[in-house]
Amino acid sequence: MLKEKKEQMIDELAASLSRCTIAVATDYRGLTAKEMVQLRRRLTDMGIEYRVIKNTLTRFAAEKAGKKQLETLLAGPVAMAFGYDDVVKPAQVLREHIRSASSVLQIKGGIMGDKLLSAEDIANLATMPSKDVLIARFVGQLNAPLQALHNVLSAPLRGLLNVMQARMKQVEGG
Repeated sequence: MLKEKKEQMIDELAASLSRCTIAVATDYRGLTAKEMVQLRRRLTDMGIEYRVIKNTLTRFAAEKAGKKQLETLLAGPVAMAFGYDDVVKPAQVLREHIRSASSVLQIKGGIMGDKLLSAEDIANLATMPSKDVLIARFVGQLNAPLQALHNVLSAPLRGLLNVMQARMKQVEGG
């Protein structure tokens, strides 16, 4: 490779590492070309970038992006999945692919912000609900006390209304 081309790839990779919310390192050895295409399609459909990169270029890019701790994951062939939105999506898609295809793909670990994640951490992330679900649950939890207060405050009015309606029926019927 030409030096300029390598520098351009390092710059692109450093930009990806800086922009991403999570980067997951995988060992893709043993994947067939067909399986790799299916995995890339799945990841791309979810807005996740998946790239096979030389370890030396990744080391330089990680250093340039200020994520030197990523170097510990760079042993053997590595493909990186870059998630830019939800930190849970890449872990979930990779785990689902491994389960559904009985794939030999292995998750080595990852990096979220400045924190190095182990393969177990990525597996734990994959079991979490997505960001949208967590926000919906949080809003529901915020709404619950307000709904309970509304029910408590409106109960006397409902009771008075029921008594008045019963009395009206009694007067009309009698």
